Parts: sequence; C-alpha cells; structure tokens
Amino acid sequence: MAKKIPKKLLHSVRYTALEAIERINHGGAYSNLLLNELIKKNQVADKDTGLLTELVYGTVSRKLLLAFYLSPFTAKAKRVDSWVQSLLELSAYQLLFLDRVPDHAILNEAVEIAKAKGNPGIGKFVNGVLRSLQRKGAPSLETIADPIERLAIEISLPTFLTEKFVEEIGLEETRKLGLSLLEPSHVSARVDIRKISREEAIEQLLKEGIEARVSEVSPYGIIADKGFLAGSSLYEEGLLTIQDESSMLVAQVMGVQPGEQILDACAAPGGKTTHMAALLEGKGKITALDIHEHKLKLVRENAERLHVSEVVETKEMDARTAAEHFAKESFDRILIDAPCSGLGLMRRKPDIKYQKKAEDFQQLPKIQRAILESCGPTLKKGGILVYSTCTITSEENQEVAAAFLADHPEFEKVDIKADAILEPAIQDQMLILYPEMLMTDGFFICAMRKNDK
Repeated sequence: MAKKIPKKLLHSVRYTALEAIERINHGGAYSNLLLNELIKKNQVADKDTGLLTELVYGTVSRKLLLAFYLSPFTAKAKRVDSWVQSLLELSAYQLLFLDRVPDHAILNEAVEIAKAKGNPGIGKFVNGVLRSLQRKGAPSLETIADPIERLAIEISLPTFLTEKFVEEIGLEETRKLGLSLLEPSHVSARVDIRKISREEAIEQLLKEGIEARVSEVSPYGIIADKGFLAGSSLYEEGLLTIQDESSMLVAQVMGVQPGEQILDACAAPGGKTTHMAALLEGKGKITALDIHEHKLKLVRENAERLHVSEVVETKEMDARTAAEHFAKESFDRILIDAPCSGLGLMRRKPDIKYQKKAEDFQQLPKIQRAILESCGPTLKKGGILVYSTCTITSEENQEVAAAFLADHPEFEKVDIKADAILEPAIQDQMLILYPEMLMTDGFFICAMRKNDK
C-alpha cells in the first residue's frame, strides 16, 4: 500500500518534479505533456510553475551527467531505488546548476521527501550523499579516459548516439550540438498574417502581459520571451498557433498556391496542414492522412480553430497504402512529413534521447521509403513532393532521399529558397538544420519535382 504523503509536501514544487521525473524515466509520458497534468493534479501554485519546468527539464536533460557526479557517493550502497536515484539527481541539479535556491532548502526538502516516501533510513542516506557532494564537489570528467564516453557523459547523450553524431559531424560539432540541447527551449507561434501582422500580434499580446518578438527564421513566426501564448486571446481566436520555427519552413518550401490539390501524408497533429491550408486561401483542398483516428481528430480541431476547415479533409489511412486509394497523378503537391526518431526535438523533449535503440535507425528508413514509394505515383507531372523529418540522422534524411531519387529518375531535387540566416543549413539542395544552429528544433527538408521521364 502506497504511503500517504503529507499535503504540504504533495503540493510542493520538488515533490511534483520528482513525480514527473519518475514517470518520464519509466516511459509513462512525454515531459511536455506531463507537466500540465501534474500542475493541475498537485495544485502547484502559478508562481512555482516556472521553477517546476526548470527542475524537470534541467534534471532529465542532464540525467547521465548527474548520475556520474553522484556515482562516487552512491557506490557503496547495496541498492538504490529508482525514485531515490531520481531524487538525488533532482537535488544534485539544484546544488550544481541553480544558484538562486539556497543549499539548505534543497537538502532539507530532499530529506523530507525521502522520509515521507520511504523511511528515516532513506532520509539519512539522501542527506549523507548530498552533503558529501556539497562538501567534496563533483568528480572531474577528465577521470574518464575514453573521449567518446567522456563526451557522452558531458552532454548526457547515450554513447551509441554520441558515436553516431561524431561519425557524421565530428567531435567538436557533436559537443556543440549536445551542449545546446541543455539550454532551455523557447516557445514560438505561427501568426496568420493574412489577418494580422506579426507586429500587431506582438502589440496585442503585450496588452495581455505576454512579451514576444518576431522570428528571424520564419516570416510567419513569433517567439515568446515571457507569458503563455496558448492562453492568449489570439490563440483562442485562431489568429496564432503554437509551432516551432523550423516546422513553419515546410509550408514555405511547399510553395502552395490557391486552388491546388494537396496530399499531407502524415498530417497529425496538423501544424503544417493548417499552415498549408491558410495558403490555399479558401480554394482547393488538403487531404490529410494519419494512421490513427484520434490523431486526425486533433487535425480537425486545429483546422476548426484556425478557420481553415473548409479546405481540409481527413482520412484514416496508412500512408504506405496511398497508391491503393488514390489515382495516379491526383495531387499538385505532396508533403511527407515522415514518422521518424524525433531527435531534432531533444531540447523540448529531452527524454527522447534515452528511449532510442540502435535498431530504430534500421527500421524507420524502411517505413519512410515505403511512404515515398506509395505516394510518389499520386503526384502530377510537374508537381512538388517535399520529404521532411524532425530528426537529424543521415539514415532517415539524406540517405532516404538519395535512395528514392536513385530509384526514380522522374524525380529531381529542387533548390530550397530561404533567407540568408538559413543558408548555412542548406547542403546539396537540402535543408539540414541542427538544433544548435538557430536554437530551433532540428529539421530536414528535401523538395523534389516530378518530371516527364
């Protein structure tokens, strides 16, 4: 039977953070979805939600580094329960990386949580470990002889992923990438500039206590420096929607024109669907596919809120079977925002990096290729197909595009037109945007034209 936690402790920031970290570590939920649920459940005060977010993301994103820092002080323990390890990592993060929280407050509450959730003996153990860390300091990374292992611990990235990135972009670039993922993410939104300019939107948001600025990455984007964009009147009215700046580039590259027939092969939750729909200006249609009906419901809800539902039709379908359902040359443009490993999202979803396995990078390209093979015949001659992912591995990006092009001489890459700020991310006519470049999500885009061959 679970122990009854004192009410005061139950509603505290650190206890809620521990609960979140434990559920994330056990694959119970993605960090970005879990926090809102726990804030409501544990009735965390509004003034404490910022600290809660910082504690959870800071601890989860540095999990491997924090475990290394704690290892000399836990080595003699016969067994450390998962929640105790998480409590130690949460406390070590505060001691080592936050300077506005007094050490005595961190230690006292950690011990109180340990006693309440466990027993007085666990409280003593937690107190001893944290006081030893406080007194002796964290061990040096230089004690790790192997450079890849040392880098993996420093940037808190599993060794096999560290090796993968070092092989692709080199040791120093991998270090920059990994360290950038430890920085807090920012929230961006796409403004419906048909109805309100970005400057007008920023002015309106300021009246509601939300401080924002224009994005340099996307002409549709704004970035919030303070405040809750999804709680704004502009969000409710459908004049803006939450979307990462890198994701906004897709509709731009698609070059959608009013009156066209568009296939969005992997549409949910609908950010890119609704962006393309806005560019149709009420003429034409987007056929939005997803394998799950509950995800298509999100697409329809987003289309409704953003006032573009008249040009969006959803179909529950596996995109790998598109050729069986649509006639050849049905669509003017096709977007394949393919299912992927999601490693471009590691700053916003730090738990992703601990969930991946090496075999994922063998299976996912097969699915991505199958979707391209099935959708390709449904594109009209002269039409544009855009293949995109929110990941940064070559197996899922450049190699998938190259293999498809090699098998289909009727397709050829087309240049990606982008502002000067994005030029460093364009290689061989493809956009390969790493998270450290512009502090966005990592993203890949390849645009192809179908010719008469």
